[in-house]
Amino acid sequence: MKPSRIWAWLALAVGALYFALPLIGTIEFSLRMRRGVYSFDAYRAVLSDPQFRATFSFSVFMALMTIVLGVLVIAPTAYWVRLKLPRWRPIVEFITLLPLVVPPIVLVFGYIRLYNTSSWLPLTGTAGGTNLLLLAGYTVLALPYMYRAVDTGLRTIDVATLTEAAQSLGAGWITIMARIILPNIMVAILSGAFLTFAIVIGEFVLAALLNRPAFGPYLQVLGANRAYEPAALAVITFAITWACMGLIQLVTRLQKHTQVPR
Repeated sequence: MKPSRIWAWLALAVGALYFALPLIGTIEFSLRMRRGVYSFDAYRAVLSDPQFRATFSFSVFMALMTIVLGVLVIAPTAYWVRLKLPRWRPIVEFITLLPLVVPPIVLVFGYIRLYNTSSWLPLTGTAGGTNLLLLAGYTVLALPYMYRAVDTGLRTIDVATLTEAAQSLGAGWITIMARIILPNIMVAILSGAFLTFAIVIGEFVLAALLNRPAFGPYLQVLGANRAYEPAALAVITFAITWACMGLIQLVTRLQKHTQVPR
């Protein structure tokens, strides 16, 4: 074996150990709730907690709504910029990067300032209005990742040719977007959806300051008051994340196998 390959495998092994050892330690610690033996007591305690089910289901619902809103806003915007406004791409890309520069705490305080009960649009006065603010905040936080995923997908197809062909057959803009563009970039959308899901599930600042029953604040409270349950919860979250990644890979392979060769 060449020395370069040895160093490459050595670097790969070190990187794998760097990520695997903390995970193994977390799993081992989560099984020690019962003294002297390994057990799943911590997992049973977490899964049987009504607050866990309520907060996790709320965050999953908000994640799905964020994905839908993100796709409805970002996909047509990225498509239109690539098709009609290519000179605006640097400006749009700069705008989509702003959530990485502006801290979430600044964003949420701006929401509270603008939409409190004494403002012109008192959204924070009701649970539904506060949920709308939380949804808007999640969409903004996921904007850099969703936009880049969609834009990368649009780069892999000939947007202009597909649009001209669809228009020559009498298709309108909604039909072009729904039946031609979106199916061709579905894998890219799923990648952005996975990142959005991960962001929403673990987000703490927006949900805590808007006082919503989300999974992030529950995880923080549990970690401050329990020992073994947070480790079990971290393992469960890690498993859900890897399950989403596996689904993305599965959908990608299925799409490659179902594509008709030209």
